[in-house]
Amino acid sequence: QVQLVESGGGTVQAGGSLRLSCAASGSIFSINAMGWYRQAPGKQRELVAGITRGGSTKYADSVKGRFTISRDNGKNTVYLQMNSLKPEDTAVYYCQAERIGVDYWGRGTQVTVSS
Repeated sequence: QVQLVESGGGTVQAGGSLRLSCAASGSIFSINAMGWYRQAPGKQRELVAGITRGGSTKYADSVKGRFTISRDNGKNTVYLQMNSLKPEDTAVYYCQAERIGVDYWGRGTQVTVSS
């Protein structure tokens, strides 16, 4: 089992920045890809950014150039630096980790961007 705990959410004005963190614990060996997803009210959960153990990254088109995902394998932590935030970025952000074909999820952290 893998436990994921997110932190760093909050409320920010449009144009501001937030940094999310996700710490993994438990059976952390063999964790491969990690990522951030988000779900806004009435919408499906969507991928925001992902990163492999080797550091390859991918981003949703809507966040390219504004968000940066990074990973510290030594600390078993993944980060999401969010800049130039927009009201449409408002959502619950979830951390995800894949280990031996199984996905694990955190409980989520709320990000609210006011206009």
